[in-house]
This record gives sequence, C-alpha cells and structure tokens, in this order.
Amino acid sequence: MTESDKRPLRLAVDIGGTFVDALAYDETTGVVSLNKSSTTPSEPAAGVLEAVSGLAGDLARVSAFVHGTTLGLNAILQRRGADVGIITNEGFRDLFEIARAAIPTEHMYDFSYAPPPVLVPRRHRLGVPGRVDAQGRVVAEFDDEAVREAGRILVEEHGLGSIAVCFLHSYANPEHEQRAGAVLREAFPHVSVSLSTDITREYREYERTSTAVMDAYIRPVLNDYISVLESRLREKGLADPLHIMRSGGGAMTADLARTAPLTTVLSGPAGGVVGAGYLASELGIEHLLSFDVGGTSIDSCVIVDGEPSEVHEASIDGFPLLIPIFDLRTIGAGGGSIAWVDDGLLRVGPHSAGAVPGPVAYGQGGTEPTVTDAALTLGYLDAREFLGGRMNVDGAAAADAVRDRIAGPLGVDTAEAAASVFRVMMARSVGALREITVERGLDPREFTLLAFGGAGPMLGPMLAREMGIATTVVPRVPAAFSAFGMLMSDLEYEFSSTVLRPLDEENLAGLEPSFADLEEQARSVLREQGIREEQGRLVRRVDVRYRGQEHTLGIDLEPSDGAPAVRDRFHELHRSRYGHAMDEPCEVMTLRVRAVGRLPKPALAREEAADGPARACGARKAFDLAAGAMREFSVHRREDLAPGQRVDGPAIVEEGTATTVLFGDQVLTIDTYGHLLVTAAPGGAEESTREEHS
Repeated sequence: MTESDKRPLRLAVDIGGTFVDALAYDETTGVVSLNKSSTTPSEPAAGVLEAVSGLAGDLARVSAFVHGTTLGLNAILQRRGADVGIITNEGFRDLFEIARAAIPTEHMYDFSYAPPPVLVPRRHRLGVPGRVDAQGRVVAEFDDEAVREAGRILVEEHGLGSIAVCFLHSYANPEHEQRAGAVLREAFPHVSVSLSTDITREYREYERTSTAVMDAYIRPVLNDYISVLESRLREKGLADPLHIMRSGGGAMTADLARTAPLTTVLSGPAGGVVGAGYLASELGIEHLLSFDVGGTSIDSCVIVDGEPSEVHEASIDGFPLLIPIFDLRTIGAGGGSIAWVDDGLLRVGPHSAGAVPGPVAYGQGGTEPTVTDAALTLGYLDAREFLGGRMNVDGAAAADAVRDRIAGPLGVDTAEAAASVFRVMMARSVGALREITVERGLDPREFTLLAFGGAGPMLGPMLAREMGIATTVVPRVPAAFSAFGMLMSDLEYEFSSTVLRPLDEENLAGLEPSFADLEEQARSVLREQGIREEQGRLVRRVDVRYRGQEHTLGIDLEPSDGAPAVRDRFHELHRSRYGHAMDEPCEVMTLRVRAVGRLPKPALAREEAADGPARACGARKAFDLAAGAMREFSVHRREDLAPGQRVDGPAIVEEGTATTVLFGDQVLTIDTYGHLLVTAAPGGAEESTREEHS
C-alpha cells in the first residue's frame, strides 16, 4: 500500500464571518466533499474542528491540511489585539503618531475630521541610543543596556506583552534591530517581539514601523489560536504540519506563520483569489474578475492571464503595511450584512449580524433584517432547503423584519423594500469593481465574472446585468471555493531589500550579491518547510520607478535580461497602467525574491454529457429584476444538471450551500467540468448594455 493510499485526503478550511467551510479532496477517488459549520467567535478552533469532523473523523488519513483565517484581520478591525510597545531610535518615539501628517482621502474636505486615537500611546513608545545611516554605516553605537531598560519599563512597569522594534535605515543594515531582538528575547522570554526587518527590508520608516506594530498587535492572538488548533488536530491524528495561507498567495507552515503572522492577515480571501487564478488558467480565460461574497464582505480581484493583481503595500483600517498582498477590493457587505434606514435612505452594511445572532430568519435573537432575510423574502432562497435542509430558518420572520424595519419607514411594499436591498448591494459592488478595472484603464465588459462564496452565485448574475459583463461562471462547490483555492496553493514566501540605484548595466550586474543573499534566505525557508530542491523555484523581481517618482512597478527578471530589456518592460507596463510612459531615467528601488515550493494539485474532473434536456424539480415565486415584479421561477437541483444542458431564466439552481439565481433575460449552460455559465439571453439586458457602450 502506497503512502497516498494510507493518507488519501487533502483538507482545506476557510473561516468566514458567518460559516466555517471545510473541503476534502480524496486523491484516490477524485471525490470532493464539503461541510459547513457556524463560526465560533469566542473559540475559533471549535468551529474549525466541527467542520473538519464532518469530513474526516480520523485525521490520520489526511496528507495535507491548509487553513485560511481572518483572525488577525478581525483583531485589527475590532481593536482586539495585544497592548503593544515600540522601541525605536532616540528622538524618534513620536514617528508612529506623526505618520505622514496627511488627512485620509475620504475626509479631505471634512473640517470636523479628528484622527482616531493612536494605537500605541506615547508612554508605550521609547527611544534608545544607536543609529545607522541610509548606506547602512553605523554613526552611533548600539546600547544593549538601554534596550534592556526600555524593555523593562514596557514589560514590568506598563505590563505589556508585545514589543515592536523599528530603527531608522535598518533596511540597509539590520544589525542593531537583530541585536535588540536578541536582548529582549533573552531578558523577557515570555514577551512577543516583532522586528521590522524580519517582516520587510524596505525603506519608509513610518510604513515599516506601522508594519512591525501591526505584526506585534496580532502576534499573540494568532500564536495562541494556532497553538490551540495544532494541538487539537494532533489529538485527532493529524501527522503532517498545519499550513496557513499567505495574504499574497501560497501557503506556509504554521511554525513559519508564527514568525510573521502579519503575512496571514488576508489569508481567507487569498484562497479564493488563488483558486480563481488556477481556474482562469485551466479554462483559458484571459481576463477574470473574482467576486467572493461571504457573510460579512465582498472581495474582488483582477486576474489577467492567470495572474492575480498583487501589491507590496496595503492599508488596513488606516494602517499601512509593507507586505506582499493580493490587490483586493473589499466592501463591508455580505449575506449577513444588516439593512437599515438612515434619515430616509436605505443602507446595507458595513454592520453584520455575523454568526451570532445572525439574520432574523435564524431565530437566534437577531432583530435587524439582513441581505439573507431579503433573499428569503424575495423567494431567492427556500427556507425549507437552507443549507440543504440541515438548518431551520423562518422565512416569515424574515419577511416581517423587512416589512417593519425597511418597507414601513420607506413607504413601499415588502417586495420592493427587499429588492431595494439588492439594488444598494449592487451599487456598492459596481463601485468596488470599477476601482480595479475602469480606474486602471480596463473595460469590465471584456472580463468574465467568477462568482463564489455563499452568496456569490445569487449576486453574480445581478452584477453582470449591471456592468454589462457577458459571462458569469459559478464553479463547483462555490460556497467553499476559497478552500478549493487553498488546495491549489503552493508553498510560498517572499524576501525583499531596498537598494535605490540607477537602472543601467553596471548597477544591474552589481545587484547579484544582494540577490544571492535573498535567494539563500529563500532556499533556507523552503528547506525548513520540507521542500526538496527539485520542487523549489525562485523568482527574481525588481521594483522600478522613474527618477523622482514615489511609487514603483514590479518587473520579473529573466536570467538573460539586461538593463534595456528591463527598462522597455517598465515603460510598457507604465503605459498600460497609467496611459503614458516618460523619457526619464529609471531607478531600481527594491529587489524581491519569491520562493515557491510546488505541491501536487487535484485536477479538474470532466463530467459526463447530458442524455436529455434539463428538468426542473419544482417552481416558486421570486422577484425577477428583468421584469421588476414577482414571477414564476423554475427550480433546479445542481446535481441534476450536466454538460450540454440549458436552462432559460427566470430560474433558480440550488445546491445546498449556495443558490444561483438567473433572471428572465438570462440563460444558463453547463460546461464540460460542471461549471455553471450564466449569459444574457439573445436581446437581453446585458447585450443591450454592451451595445449602448460600444
């Protein structure tokens, strides 16, 4: 018996705001299984274990376990992280509070704007002697005793359990930071220490300080969670290490995640983006928009030629982060988002009913109507078939809440009020997708929409109608597609270093020692994660800018590349991104090396073609956006549909954990892999929209 016969299961788990999605892939049979359980905010590991137990009671049969979590993100957004202290250079203790002294764009003309309270109060920020310059030369010697005393004040006098260390120009020479880390860990072994250069070796002292502070803020929270989860998984028989998704794609071992927890801050949504990129490559879709709708948020990303858009600087709740991360646009609206009337205006989100108390229909104490309640009211969801009939929901209570809380204050009937909830959702979604397409010179009508997440298949065809997108793809097991993406992930990690040199042949050749140093770090990490040399791959990249610019664009390097080739690719990328290129000298700002450890992936399975037309299993009244009124919708079970069949709208396709809704001006077909494809019916609204914009 081979090892794959003994341990044929690969598991992936994604924690959302309302549900935990667990996906199992059996390498022997090719069967994919899904299980959902409610998120347990008070004890996150409990919800994960419940979801996993429904798929594999004995984890000894599991050969790979990948996990995506937004625990760190939620800690930042809800201000539930650790109390953090900062140790920096003498005279620079206020750097984190001063920041960039800029007003956020959304408050540019708000004269009453007051910045939020600083996350780390001044008494928790201390400066110590020691200094290096921008070239990495020591200009003031490091003082071990000063660092030890600063640590004593923060830990013993102020009772802090997490410290962030960030010194000026440590990207050029990290020696002082590394010595400070060693001193603090020796003197206070129970205290969490985050060094800026362990996370990023890039310039911009405020952004690097913010990154270190956020890492220190979530490190104890994430470490405690990972430790508890690992322990309980081992008790259930898991032999291989737990892997955690990175925010920029790829996975890493839980041990590595403990050393850089900030890189996991958007690991849940990242799984969906990885899956979308994989699917785009396999299906030959050049331009794809991912549309991930969960219980509390909608996440979207642009994917071109199978490659998701990525950035190396992000902002979460106003805090800049220098970490590789997918360029996601997120809005606080999902299936659990609360609909409410504010001074005569209907709003949806960002408040969410979450898993507890949940929508009104759940009967767990919720009193405010949500998007899920509106969907039940409009007939898109069947209360008797919610989660495949495994969960009891009260459709009448949902309709009553919509009537009392929305329809009454707005002076409209209940159906119109519920439909308006979706119109508001669509307006917000269109805005988010325009940010990542139209504002970059991309035409969304040239893209295919991939709709997934628990509510994505319901909302995707609506969004396609609004934006004139030709095709909406609903993948198999859409509710757990982010978990599917995690199964498609390789192990990845990225290393970077700021260099700031003119882009010419001499300087490009002179970068070789710096690249060699980054590559040695990358190989070391791959070895630590058990990746053999033949499984590993290293990718070099340079961040290039015009002289005098602030921001850069990343250019992948090939072994044969000289300065002219890199410069030409930068001009071309700048022209496609911003509409122009300049006749200015170019500079290399940052070197990057991405380490990739390739892992086996389940292949897409083809399904047998249909031997007859699609047959409905029933019908019910629902709101047709094409007609603007309640109409009879045919109802189909997804497992009854097969490649080659066609369903004319209005229709509903149910599959237990997700529901696809198409309207009177749309048609659905099934491709050879079993994906649902929703397109405009001949002469439908989407075709008309495209003609008007032509």
